[in-house]
Amino acid sequence: MNNKTQATAPHARDRASTRSVVLSCEHLWKIYGPHPERFMAGGGKTVTASCDEVVASGDHIPAVADISFQVHRGEIFVIMGLSGSGKSTAIRCLARLVEPTSGSITLEHKDFLSASSRELIEIRRHKIGMVFQHFGLIPNLSVLENVAFPLKLQGVRAHEREERATAMIELVGLTGRESNYPRELSGGQQQRVGIARSLCVDPDLWLLDEPFSALDPLIRRQLQDEFLRIQQRLSKTIVFITHDFMEAIKIADRIAIMRNGAIVQIGTPLEIITAPADDYVAQFSGDVPHCRVITAANLMHALSDQNDSANADRLPQVDPDNTLEEILPHFATGTSQVAVVNGTGAILGTISIDRALQSMQGIGR
Repeated sequence: MNNKTQATAPHARDRASTRSVVLSCEHLWKIYGPHPERFMAGGGKTVTASCDEVVASGDHIPAVADISFQVHRGEIFVIMGLSGSGKSTAIRCLARLVEPTSGSITLEHKDFLSASSRELIEIRRHKIGMVFQHFGLIPNLSVLENVAFPLKLQGVRAHEREERATAMIELVGLTGRESNYPRELSGGQQQRVGIARSLCVDPDLWLLDEPFSALDPLIRRQLQDEFLRIQQRLSKTIVFITHDFMEAIKIADRIAIMRNGAIVQIGTPLEIITAPADDYVAQFSGDVPHCRVITAANLMHALSDQNDSANADRLPQVDPDNTLEEILPHFATGTSQVAVVNGTGAILGTISIDRALQSMQGIGR
């Protein structure tokens, strides 16, 4: 994958909030313990206690504590935090693999928590794709059979499911491995099979719980690039769990950071890095170079008149999604400005070398 493709995620962050909402989560709680209902007022279904009050009870644990967020169509929404922060419990509540104690989840504007067992099976078969850290491949099925397995459960005819599975195998770069069994694949290849299988049903919502964390760093980076390439083609609505901040800023449109079951801050990677809500968030972002997060779209000055446009035509051109790290080499050639140009060739603005250098010194903090 080239650098320009890797940088596609940051610009999408600016567009995500203008899209329709696919998933909405409001005041969601998951309390583990013998009597979580004691924290609900008057026998109702809404937790009225604070997180500290639940903890102080001594025999209950608030794994998810009053979290709320929305995920827009085509957005990569990353939930991250340290081990035990509640992020994996949160995504399991979103899939109803774990039943929330209270709160609401809506999927495509429908109450997901009121879905019956039969409806839930159909939603998981047709609307939600899930990928987890452990691949969960069926050992006695080939790659093709593993990928096609969800379609078999749907009753899709053999020819159709083989055709669809073959396309997904090609999408994740495993063409030629269709007849192999999981034991004959590397860890990275097995994870690609898991990704292909989850995409085979063409889900409206894609839930991924630390899908790359069990892999070595080089394979992990390769799969992150592959993931962004797939997302560029399919534009799925994604909730992605990770504990790796560099992974989060690479792929996320927006990031929610969790601590002790609660969400501390939600924002774009640039917002998280330049305006952390507290010291906990700042610890995640303290070592991240701004030049890998700030994009041309963040830095550019809009053109003010036709003369500016005419002058910009003669400047080196960069994409709005290019990071500052990718832009800086242009200034090494002696130019003092670059033009920011969109996919249709329209000039959106310019960036001066002074502006670029200022941003490296912390402008925007």
